[in-house]
Amino acid sequence: MNLFRISWSNLKDKPLSSFLSGLLMTFGITIISLLLLLNKQLDDQFRKNIKGIDMVLGAKGSPLQLILSSIYQIDSPTGNIPLEEAEKLSRNPMIKTAIPLSMGDNYRSFRIVGTNKKYLDHFGATVGQGRMFQGDLETVIGPRVAEVAGLKIGDTFAGSHGLDAEGEEHADSKYKVVGILNPSNTVADQLILTPLSSVWAIHEHHEAHGEEHHEEGEAHEEEPREITSMLIQFRNPLGMMIARGINTNSKLQAALPNIEINRLFSLLGVGVETLRGLAIVIMLISGVSVFVSLYNSLKERRYEMALMLSMGATRAQLFGMLVLEGLVLALLGFVLGILLSRVGLWLFSTSVSSEYHYNLAAFSILPEEWILLGIAVLVGVLAAALPALGVYRMNISQTLAED
Repeated sequence: MNLFRISWSNLKDKPLSSFLSGLLMTFGITIISLLLLLNKQLDDQFRKNIKGIDMVLGAKGSPLQLILSSIYQIDSPTGNIPLEEAEKLSRNPMIKTAIPLSMGDNYRSFRIVGTNKKYLDHFGATVGQGRMFQGDLETVIGPRVAEVAGLKIGDTFAGSHGLDAEGEEHADSKYKVVGILNPSNTVADQLILTPLSSVWAIHEHHEAHGEEHHEEGEAHEEEPREITSMLIQFRNPLGMMIARGINTNSKLQAALPNIEINRLFSLLGVGVETLRGLAIVIMLISGVSVFVSLYNSLKERRYEMALMLSMGATRAQLFGMLVLEGLVLALLGFVLGILLSRVGLWLFSTSVSSEYHYNLAAFSILPEEWILLGIAVLVGVLAAALPALGVYRMNISQTLAED
């Protein structure tokens, strides 16, 4: 007797109840799996990019905004700060490295960031084609920029003012691509990097053309150099004390990435836990649905089962057949749930990629999802086993006589 074939036939004979039970199981697994995937992807991206950055020095404002804009490039900067004052603060003996950043322009929504080679070294990014930038208006671009914008070595392009692709174009001054980075799976993959002097030169040129009211021959007093922020790494944990001193005694702001990101994840965690709880409830309702379906099925098929018992089938075989129905529904729900969660992740990644250029599409099975499979199987088997126990209480002769 092929128990699997009989179980499958029984499920097909009750398409509506089987579909409802399977749908609930699929829906619950999809939500949990998608939350696990997104949580891992976001955590990996956030932790990888933050590694080795102990403090961000920038203009007064929201510390989280300063972190997001300077490290992850996904928010607007809080403003500019004097380079001289930032360098003065960075000379503290407890500071190991200080990487200046100057932002404010983009090309086709990819941010143009003025910095130095330390920035690439920090993220472990290496030049795969061409060479490192050296002079003004030379750029090294991330592999994602090259792929999406279609730029290659030797190409020139004009940046647009602001972080919006619709900003005013600096048509009089063009950048030149001299290098393309190897993929590093960090924020560097999606940036256009150039020397700090390039950013100053572009904006000085733009401002000079915009000043129509200056008298001819009027002396121009050179303005102090400014940067957007500075990424700082301490020599030891005692460096954390520097941040308090800067925030108290300086016009600048010192934001601590680990504190701000942990705060952000704790806020997001409330919503994630709520959704996860909802998904678990849905899975349990699915189990109840399987239980009710098989309980009703057992009542409807009592004569059929008594007949099978009289023809030589054992009660254990009938019990196994009913449990197998619950198992099949659980496995189908798991497989479909995993597939749908990957579709959801792909859609989310596409949305994030178009706006922020982050790629979150990693579809491998997580260890937690194998635990999820075990939970799904347990729910399905238990829900089926409870009504299936009725097989052992069945009186064969009485059941055949009644029907």
